[in-house]
Order: sequence, then structure tokens, then C-alpha cells
Amino acid sequence: MGWKKKKKKDIMRLEKESVIPILKPKLISTLSNLIENKADRAEFAKFCQRVDSAVRAWYILQFEDLMHLYTLFDPVHGAHPQNLTPAEIDCFEHDFLTYLLQVMEKSNFKITTDDEIYVALAAQYRLNLPIKVDESKLDRRLLTSYFAENPHDNLPYFADKYIIFRRGIGIDRRTDYFFKTKVNTIVARAWRRFLKYTGLKRIFFRKSKNPCNKSPKEQVEVNISAEEEDEGMYVERIHIENMNLSICNLLSQNTIQEPTFERIIVLYRRASGIDHERNIYVKHFKNIPMADLEIVLPEKKNPTLTPLDWVKFLVSTVIGLVTVVSSLQMPKADIRVIFAILSAVVGYCVKTYFTFQRNLVAYQNLITRCVYDKQLDSGRSTLLRLCDDVIQQEVKEVIISFFVLMQNGKANKQDIDLRCEELIKKEFSKTCNFDVDDAVQKLDKLGIVSQDDSGHYSCVELRHANRVIGTTTEEVVLKVKEGSSLP
Repeated sequence: MGWKKKKKKDIMRLEKESVIPILKPKLISTLSNLIENKADRAEFAKFCQRVDSAVRAWYILQFEDLMHLYTLFDPVHGAHPQNLTPAEIDCFEHDFLTYLLQVMEKSNFKITTDDEIYVALAAQYRLNLPIKVDESKLDRRLLTSYFAENPHDNLPYFADKYIIFRRGIGIDRRTDYFFKTKVNTIVARAWRRFLKYTGLKRIFFRKSKNPCNKSPKEQVEVNISAEEEDEGMYVERIHIENMNLSICNLLSQNTIQEPTFERIIVLYRRASGIDHERNIYVKHFKNIPMADLEIVLPEKKNPTLTPLDWVKFLVSTVIGLVTVVSSLQMPKADIRVIFAILSAVVGYCVKTYFTFQRNLVAYQNLITRCVYDKQLDSGRSTLLRLCDDVIQQEVKEVIISFFVLMQNGKANKQDIDLRCEELIKKEFSKTCNFDVDDAVQKLDKLGIVSQDDSGHYSCVELRHANRVIGTTTEEVVLKVKEGSSLP
């Protein structure tokens, strides 16, 4: 993920995700309708059901271990490690994190990197206040010790305190007049010009340290030619702050848009002084605008006035005092003029303060809506959803790859990958980076594909595939139920 400037527009380049963005019932129904023979359709439906049962059986033991380990650290149910030494608890914590990261990888979640965080927060969308994490309220020992024993590439700078996982990309669009935002933007631009021309900008705004230890140019530069652009891979950030504002569009509706992370999972532990138990928090969010990523951060500090607000206060006060003193030194000082100047200065300071208060209320409302609308679940519910996501993705990979081989015949991995992606785009108007290696590996594990000396794969006949997988427990249970319901 990155961005580049093109005709004063913010264009973000987004990589294709490996996750298949199609519901399994819709996938099975659509592919079944592409099969001409009705008898084969029934066999294909049976094949899909048996693949689901087989894949579920592969992972059930691993998922049970994951859920059992989490009962030791679940903050909701209050089940905490008892009669265990600190060394044993540390071992169980590391085992839990290992299982969790494996499930995350299988569910196509990725750990956000410094570059991705920098690009995501390089703009403002709905959140107009600086949000920071209160690091004193977060534990550092858990993740620091784990990653010391289990190194990972491209960990973010905050990986010792919390981890943010992401999956899927979407777009958030909003259409409104945004009158107050436009006015505030015009005022802010005027202030920035004033500070730039007077040289005050260098005094009040010093370059802050970049936690990523890279220059902005290194982080956001993307070397891709126009010929390599792929439809749907480039998204423009449209914000009020980067629009050309005029009297014409000041009173008209505008549409703003921002790429979103379709799924976000945050993992952290609170500091021991706040949380006396060794709880591990796992929170799951949906459709978070990239520029508003701060709303999912744990243990946020209360927002304060921005540096620009303080500059407005100070500069307005200085200008007002200088003007008042100059007026008093005049031979005939007009008290009405002095009063008008003081009123203007005080009024502007009050306006700046109330603007901050309004932004603070908007921030609190945004956080409240995030809790109710954006947060899917937390703790054990998140883990159960993750486990189901793994099964669904694995099943869909097997079904699509087998269908492509069944319909098109023998093919190598590259052809299978291309045909699967073309099928998804043609039939469902979706794009993804199909994980062909994982799909072929599962087909081989099921024993329903073979590879020749040239590296080409071919699948067995559909009915034979059902015989190879065998009758599932679900089918046996259904037969028993049908038998018991007969008179």
C-alpha cells in the first residue's frame, strides 16, 4: 500500500487481498448453475458439503487448543491462571499468541507495518483531533518477550504495546454540504499562509520525530508506471482539505471518499497497575476509514487543543494587545475602537475554543458510533469468528480451484491461479489475489488431484472425488434424522 501525487490528487495504490470476498452459499449456487448436467449439479453440491466437513475436521483440534488457552486470559469471563507458576503462564501466553498468529495468517489478516500506518494517517477524514495512546496504561512485557523469541519481519514501532491486524479494502463515501468544514478549512489555510509569510511557522511548528525512522518520501514513494495500473487498485482520497474551495462550491454539495480497512483486529494487554490479572484483549472492528485509524487504538488520551489552535490564541492575543497599546499611546484614543478591538480578539479566542469543543463532541460521538456500529465483537467471540473465517476461506479455495480444473482440464499452477481470478471477476465482479499454492496443497491433501512430470495438475472425476473424501458425519446424522422422522 502506498500513494503518489498526480495532478495534485492523493492517489493510493492498494494491493490485492488474498481473501475471497464472496459468501460460500452464493459461490456454490453460482458455480452449480454453470454446470450443464443436473445430475452433476447434485454431485457438486455434495462435493462442496463434504469439502466443508473435511476442512473443518482438519482445524478443529487446533481451534480447540486456541480457545482453551484463551480461557486462561479471557477478561470477560474472569477465568485466570490458577495454581500455575509465572514461567508456566509465560509459556501458555506464548502458545496462545503462536496459535492466534497462525489463525490470523490463515484468515488472511496481516500485521500493519510502519509504512501502512504512515500512509493511512497522512490525511484527515472525519476525525479532526490529534489522538494519542496513553502508553502508561499498556503492558510492554507480553509482546516484547514474545517477538524476542519469535521474530517477525516489518513489525510496527508500537509492536511492544499493541498489534493491529488488517484485512480487506473498501471505500467510504459521504455526500453533504460540509459548510462548517469548508469554512474552517479556508480559515486554516489563511492562518498557514500568515504563519508562513511572517516566519512564525518555523517557531511554533518544528518537525516532529518520525517513529518509523524513515523519511516521508521513502515511505510513500511508489514506482509504478501507468501501464502497470490495474483497475480497482488505485483509489483517490477526496477530502475537503485538498479541494479548491470557492464561493461556487462553498454552498453546494460535495462527495468525499476515503479507503477503508474492511476488518481490523487489535491485540493488547493493559498495564499491571490498571489490570491486576494477566488479561489479553482482542477487539474486532469493521469498515474503518484509513485516515481515522486512531479510533481503534487502545487506551486513548483525551484530545487537547492542536498546535494551530494554540497559535491562533497566542497570535490573536499578541495582535490585540499591540493594537490596544498603540491606540492608547495615540493623543486622542477612542475608547470605542479599543473596545471593538478587544471584543474582536476575545470573540475570536472564544470561537476557537468552542470550535475545539465542537470537534471534541464530534470525536466522542464518533467513538460511541464506533463502539456500537463498527465494533463487531471482542475476546472469545472474535476468536470464534476467526476460526470460522479460516474454514470458510479454505473451503472456498478448494471449491474454486477444483471447479476450474473440472471445467478446463489439465493446467499448471500459474494457469490455475489466472483462471480462478478470472472466474471470480467474471461471475462475481470481485478481485482477489488467489492463493493457488495453498489451494493446490489442500486438493492434494484430499487426494482429488494428480500432478504429471511436466508440473500440470488434473482433478479426478466429480463422483470419484466424492468417494475419495467419503461419507461425512453430517450425512450420517441427516440420514438418522430422516429415518427417525419416517412413520
